[in-house]
Amino acid sequence: MELKAGIIGCGSITKFRHAPEYKANPYVKHIVFYDRNPERAEALAAMFGGSVALSVDELLDDPTIDIISDCSSNEFHHIYSTKALLKGKHVLCEKPISLTIEDANKIIEAGKKSGKILMVDHNQRFTRAHQKAREIIERGELGRVLTFKTTFGHKGPEHWGINKTNSTWFFKKERSRFGVAGDLGIHKVDVIHYLLKDQIEQVSAFQGALDKVDENGLPIEVCDNIVCSLKTVQGRLGTASFSWTYYGEEDNSTIIYCEKGILKIYHGDEYQLQIIYNNGEIVNYQLESIQTNDHQTNSGVIDEFIDCVRFNKAPLVSGEDALASLKVILGIMEAAETNTVVMI
Repeated sequence: MELKAGIIGCGSITKFRHAPEYKANPYVKHIVFYDRNPERAEALAAMFGGSVALSVDELLDDPTIDIISDCSSNEFHHIYSTKALLKGKHVLCEKPISLTIEDANKIIEAGKKSGKILMVDHNQRFTRAHQKAREIIERGELGRVLTFKTTFGHKGPEHWGINKTNSTWFFKKERSRFGVAGDLGIHKVDVIHYLLKDQIEQVSAFQGALDKVDENGLPIEVCDNIVCSLKTVQGRLGTASFSWTYYGEEDNSTIIYCEKGILKIYHGDEYQLQIIYNNGEIVNYQLESIQTNDHQTNSGVIDEFIDCVRFNKAPLVSGEDALASLKVILGIMEAAETNTVVMI
């Protein structure tokens, strides 16, 4: 089976992740790019040997296109992903699935109605260290999970975005809505759900725009830092920190504390996964290093999406999984804004 892919939005996520991974996949024969700035689409089409659509409708009405990556900014996902599914395309939607529960449900319902694959790009489920950690927890060799802490921070989207300036849409409330919580935090919420086979149900949080300024030199409209306390349905307690102001180096680590020891995930450079047993024994795993903004590697997301389409199998990250993580982020934002504990 040869597939033709369409990509909506030609920012950094397309340039560094989606397009090269489609290009490397043996089952993808061609990529069609659309961006509201046509020169961006043309640049990527030239880079990856693809072609250009001049409108979203042209892209979605093309009967030869089988699959769509929705790499638009957050506020458009519910429009483009819904439309693509109802046009009979399989869809890989960037995270967060949407900005509201109502709009996320529109996408999920469109997927059910169309019978097409809907997958959401929560890429941390695909790393070997997270998959191995989930296996270890599931086997119960460390006993019950009691507590956890997770963090995701880097120097900010203005260093990653396509135009490399403080005018990035990530800093605009009407477009990104959740700031660092929706950019980085939602990944870690999703990976906690995945690792623990559990869901966060109660949250409190503090947030602030501590350091970032926009193109006019004013503090940004969304949070650049947020720190949370979390409780899961099964009673596990945890903390989470998400930041756009980790200026020295990126941190993308998680530690799971169990009855019989500790799991450290992406906590050190040499070993991506460490088990420290309560008798002092240490087991180190050298797996692949995690993607960073400065070190791009194949995420496995596109390969998984293509496999789901080829074999008609359920994706590792469903619309419902993405909605569950979105609900937690909405709860975290409400908790931070109202200084209350919020039930999800």
